[in-house]
Amino acid sequence: MDLFSRSWAALRTAVAELPDEDFARPSGCTGWLVRDLVCHLVIDAQDVLITLATPADSEPTRDAVTYWDIVEAPTGDDPLDALIVRLAAAYEEPGLLKFHLDDVGSAAGRAAGLADPAARVGTRGQVLTAGDYLSAYVLEWTLHHLDLIAHLPDAAEPPAEGLARSREMLERIAGTAFPPSFSDKDALLIGTGRRAPSGAEKAELGESAAELPFVLG
Repeated sequence: MDLFSRSWAALRTAVAELPDEDFARPSGCTGWLVRDLVCHLVIDAQDVLITLATPADSEPTRDAVTYWDIVEAPTGDDPLDALIVRLAAAYEEPGLLKFHLDDVGSAAGRAAGLADPAARVGTRGQVLTAGDYLSAYVLEWTLHHLDLIAHLPDAAEPPAEGLARSREMLERIAGTAFPPSFSDKDALLIGTGRRAPSGAEKAELGESAAELPFVLG
C-alpha cells in the first residue's frame, strides 16, 4: 500500500509539473493526447474512491495479480475511450484538468492511506482485499506514468521500485519472464506493446516474442 501511495504521488506530481503546451502532445496511449490520459487518470481516481467505499462480505475472488486479465488489443471503438477524449476537450484549460486531478487524486490517495489492507472490497464483479486492490494499481500507475512521459524526455520517470514491482506483476500475469538484460522500463514497454522490440531484443525474447503484446484489462 505504501508503494501505491508513492507511485500515485509521483504520477500526480509529474502531471502537476507539466507545462500547459505539453497537454496537447501525444501520450503513450495510442490515439490519446496527454490531456486525454490525464482525464482518464481522473476517472481512475474516482474508481479507487468508489471501490474503497464498496465493502464486500464474501471471500476474495482475485488478488493483486489475478485482478488483471490479458485482453484483445483495443480497436478504438470503445465508447468509454471516445467519451474520455470528449471530456478532456471540454476542460479547455489544462489548469482545470490539473486542478480536478489534484482534487480527486488527493482524495483517492488519502482514502488509500486510511484503508484497512485486510478489508474486502468489491469492483468489476470481483472481491479483493483492499491491500491487493491497491497493489494491483501500482501497475496501472506505473504504466500510465510511462504513457504520460512517452514524448516528454525531460519529465520525471516512475519510481524505480514501482517499475520493478510492475515488471514482476506483468511477468506473473503473462506467465513468462523477460530477459534479464531488459531494464524494468523496457520490459514493461515491450511487454505491453508500448514499443516494438528491436531485432536484438526480439532475438533475446525467442519464442515468447510471438506472444506479445500482453494487453491488460
